Amino acid sequence: MLAAAGPRNPGIKCNVLARRAFIGTVTAAANEKLIMTRTDLQNSDTDEDALLKEARSDSAAFAQLYRLHYDNVFRYCARRLFNRHTAEDVTSIVFFKVMRTIHSFKGDPRDFRNWLYRIATNAVNDHLRTARRRADAIRNIAPTRGSDHAVDHEADVELQEMMLPVKQALLTLKPKYQTVITLRFFEKLKLNEIADILGQNPATTRSQLSRALSSLRKKLDARASRHGEVER
Repeated sequence: MLAAAGPRNPGIKCNVLARRAFIGTVTAAANEKLIMTRTDLQNSDTDEDALLKEARSDSAAFAQLYRLHYDNVFRYCARRLFNRHTAEDVTSIVFFKVMRTIHSFKGDPRDFRNWLYRIATNAVNDHLRTARRRADAIRNIAPTRGSDHAVDHEADVELQEMMLPVKQALLTLKPKYQTVITLRFFEKLKLNEIADILGQNPATTRSQLSRALSSLRKKLDARASRHGEVER
């Protein structure tokens, strides 16, 4: 569902390459020190809680956290940006910031997950802050091939084409509306979890989600109306 190609933003490329190199160095250096597998960590909050404490001062522990959470953070960024290259760049920015500030983090594994979402949300919103970047993101959205094991490729392509207007409309919403829709319907988070990530009470989150959906519906209705006029 992501645009696999398209120009990267030159404004962030150099800094991102440096961040990637630094994270890559930390990860490579830690490979020989790994003492817990990823599967163990996914099945034990106790292990991850201990890992969080170690990661504040130990590069090997941080490398394990990075591998454990990278896919989720990347997926969230991709669902906000709809472009694989840009999502990779922004994900690198997220973990670079986490690496610099994890010494000040206090909380359990669930708090850490929400903290990652908060940092990722700010990074995505910062990236989309300029009108030019948002226009580039909308323009670079394109349907992509389904997985090799897709039963009906034609149906898969048709579904992606149907989703294209929704993706484009999402990117025209205010960042706070994009955020709450993505967290609720793509990340499948509960309202109280989203409220914690955004630093607000659940009632505010519920109201924000309602306004976001209303705005999205209006944009899709307007698009459908324009296309209907063209067809007539």
